[in-house]
Amino acid sequence: VQLQASGGGLVQPGGSLRLSCATSGFTLANYAIGWFRQAPGKKREGVSCISSSDRSTYYADSVKGRFTISRDNAKNIVYLQMNSLKPEDTAVYYCAARESGIATMVGKWYDYWGQGTLVTVSS
Repeated sequence: VQLQASGGGLVQPGGSLRLSCATSGFTLANYAIGWFRQAPGKKREGVSCISSSDRSTYYADSVKGRFTISRDNAKNIVYLQMNSLKPEDTAVYYCAARESGIATMVGKWYDYWGQGTLVTVSS
């Protein structure tokens, strides 16, 4: 099982980025996927997640209305579109997979994690 997050980089406040989580070694359609982030000196926090079956989506209050999670099971990729980025969005972003298929913003319930991708929002 592998997850690989990519798409991070340096962006100015107000800008956009799209993160990708490429998966392999399992049937993505059966898994819930979550995006998490960890800023320097802070605890990891859930950003967004999407369930396997009905594709229910959830967002942290801090990103609601700005971020959109989506999945392409045929391509084995989950995306996180991030718009109107703010300096406080700066963090390493991780994707994770949960075998039960039920989406949750609680990281400890996820079974597999990818390496992170750094997002820096700065002018």
